[in-house]
Amino acid sequence: MLIGVRKEQELADHLSQQQAPPQSYWSIVRQQFRKNRMAVWSLRVLYLLGFIALFADFIANEKPIYAKLDGESHFPVFRSYAVGLGLDSWEARFFQNSWHEHDYDYVIWAPIPYSAQTMDRNNRNYVAPGDEQDVPSTRFRHWLGTDQLGRDVAAGMIAGTRTAMLVGIVAMSIAAVIGIFLGALAGYFGDERFSISRIRLALNGLGAFLAYFYGFQARSFALSEGTFGWEIFKSLALIAAIMSLVNLLAVWLKGKGVWSRPITIPLDLGVMRLIEVVNSIPGLLLILSIVAIIEEQSVFYIMAIIGLIGWTGIARFIRAELLRVRNLEYIEAAQALGYSEWRIIARHAIPNALTPVLITIAFGIASAILMEAFLSFLGIGVAAEEVTWGSLLNLARSKFSAWWLAIFPGLAIFVTVTVFNLLGEGLTDALDPRRKQ
Repeated sequence: MLIGVRKEQELADHLSQQQAPPQSYWSIVRQQFRKNRMAVWSLRVLYLLGFIALFADFIANEKPIYAKLDGESHFPVFRSYAVGLGLDSWEARFFQNSWHEHDYDYVIWAPIPYSAQTMDRNNRNYVAPGDEQDVPSTRFRHWLGTDQLGRDVAAGMIAGTRTAMLVGIVAMSIAAVIGIFLGALAGYFGDERFSISRIRLALNGLGAFLAYFYGFQARSFALSEGTFGWEIFKSLALIAAIMSLVNLLAVWLKGKGVWSRPITIPLDLGVMRLIEVVNSIPGLLLILSIVAIIEEQSVFYIMAIIGLIGWTGIARFIRAELLRVRNLEYIEAAQALGYSEWRIIARHAIPNALTPVLITIAFGIASAILMEAFLSFLGIGVAAEEVTWGSLLNLARSKFSAWWLAIFPGLAIFVTVTVFNLLGEGLTDALDPRRKQ
């Protein structure tokens, strides 16, 4: 009886497996990725780095996270964001005295009660992690030591994590947008499939000049003196508005005489020649040349420059994929249904050609982080008050006995770059169709 029940159960399990719905492509990719234990652990380390970067101000800060002073509740860390955007200002008692000198009714400090720029005068001149330190209590101890000015190395490492992750993600986001756009145009349209009216071509050329002039040249003072991120956003919004206006004008003038005649533009040839030109210039030399002519040093310029020169690999991969995808049946079906070319590219072609781009972005983030650390080590492109892993390594050159200034930042750079490289290898294995079962 028991044998019969067992056979019936085995038969039911076999039938349920046969009737199970087929797995989706990305579920197979996830299963294949989980088989690579090094890639899985790298992803977990990346989650940790992302958490540190996102909550850096709550992990290391001289300001309290929450404080109750004279019966009033204050959130100094949150308020510092509003002050940085020019939406608020500090009261006189907060910038005249140190944050640790107030008599709080109740206070919650960050785990590391120092920011990257806080200078502890009692622990200057390279205090090692294991040395005796002049601190009021164990909570204020510099667990990773200090530099010559008394700045806490642990706080600098936390700030450096945010800078490294921000540089890698922002730089490769810029590179991905440019590379996917140009590569998609080159791969989908080729040299003979893209036609544009003469009036649209002329107006877009004029619009590009006006957008550059009013977006960057006319606003150069605001970009250099105002809040960088907000001013860049306003410049991009102005550029988008100008280009939208000229294209609307081109639609209105499309049927006006000889200017309505189409012109075939060899996009593939133009994009490939542009890629060759960019690749022919050494990236480091180009970055050093651009940084040399920028009056104000900022890590945001480094992000933009790395992104503007790092798009070529992404463009070549997306172009190669679209040369294959554009002749497949579902693209022909979308064309037969009368969908516009831009809708087909955005909704059908690009989403099915992003597989190699994800791998390229993973490796590109590692390269961007390494490039930023190298430039910071040389003291190029980063403001003097900004603390990064590379700037901490630079401090170790002036005092070789300060081993902690070389070990901790160097280890952080090594771990972060290795994590992204292992993720890239894991994605390569997971997205390889020959490894799918």
